[in-house]
Amino acid sequence: MDLHSGMPFWVVLNPLYNYYNPLKKNIETHTVIIGSGITGALVAHTLCSLGIECIVVDKRTIGTGSTAASTAQLQYEIDVPLMDLIEKVGEKQAVDAYKCCLQSITDVENVFKSIGKNPDFERVPTYLLASDRSGKKLLQKEFNARKDAGLPVEYLEQDVVKSDLGIDAKAALYNDTSAQLDCYKGATYILDHYLQKKQLQLFSHTLIEDYVETESGYELVTEHGSKITCKNVVIAAGYEAGEFLPKKVMDLLSTFAIVSHPVDKKYIWKNNALIWETKTPYLYMRTTSDNRIIVGGEDEDFNNPDKRDKSLRKKAAILEKKFKKMFPEIPFVTDMSWAGTFSATADGLPYIGMYPNKPNMYFALGYGGNGITFSMIAAQVIGNLITGKADPRAELFGFDRSKR
Repeated sequence: MDLHSGMPFWVVLNPLYNYYNPLKKNIETHTVIIGSGITGALVAHTLCSLGIECIVVDKRTIGTGSTAASTAQLQYEIDVPLMDLIEKVGEKQAVDAYKCCLQSITDVENVFKSIGKNPDFERVPTYLLASDRSGKKLLQKEFNARKDAGLPVEYLEQDVVKSDLGIDAKAALYNDTSAQLDCYKGATYILDHYLQKKQLQLFSHTLIEDYVETESGYELVTEHGSKITCKNVVIAAGYEAGEFLPKKVMDLLSTFAIVSHPVDKKYIWKNNALIWETKTPYLYMRTTSDNRIIVGGEDEDFNNPDKRDKSLRKKAAILEKKFKKMFPEIPFVTDMSWAGTFSATADGLPYIGMYPNKPNMYFALGYGGNGITFSMIAAQVIGNLITGKADPRAELFGFDRSKR
């Protein structure tokens, strides 16, 4: 599947990680990670840090799947508001999920500190805007739910939002715990770090076409017949992981994004904050290190790549129009636009860990708008499971959670 189209900003901004190394022989290893995006990279970091021999394989050029199309915002908020998630999964599980995401932002930051590389990681605040009166009522309830849970949150009245951002929103929820980064740079930095240290093998342009369960683990077969014998398999292939799952666990959606020409810094709003809104689907925006503005949204059900791609020009125009309505004084000119495919689950939570009756096959599926923080959690949980260490998050985000 084509996971994105158009001109994803990160691949244009950065030199391509020019790595071509298809697997051409039979090999053995302890753990195979399928997927070289930010999820696979974070899993590789965790396993390498634990001293576990591992291999990363990807059918594409490294990091050019969904990671290339990510707008790379790190927030503790989940697509499903806390008050709604409590209704879906229970209060303890919902609060725990939100707190896991909050901790995950710091954990992602520490990954890059540990390898001595900075993929433009920047701590920024978040404003969740009330789009209308019903949105304001939602925010009042959500504020109470988060406050009761001990989560960092402030409720801002209309005059404060106007003073901070120059936006006429009815109200907003604010916190100063979020972050943003260059997702593509982050994934390639991690993988290159462990390649240089000779702690990792990386095979690009290598499609796993089939697999067989063995007494000691798995035998993976590539499209050209090469075999990888291993004890564990980690599926970090994001929205293409369905072929490894016996049943569908997510719905595919199309999302759209635009990025502006660089603008004068005087036009950038307070503290480079992440901004999103209560509407569904919501509009969201962030800035970049060179004072560009990324705007995303206009999500819709995914049908096929052709239909998604044909919508790109129209959707880009809508996003620009919506942004200019919100910030009429900012001279926004679209420089690039792209469309991507992502997934959502019924409860907004990821799927992490082993699927029932698939021993030693671990899934790191950080679905939804909070994919990177979920990916960090998945990497840690899977590292613990592989080394035999109990992790309560495996139950929280596991495939059996619907039975609770």
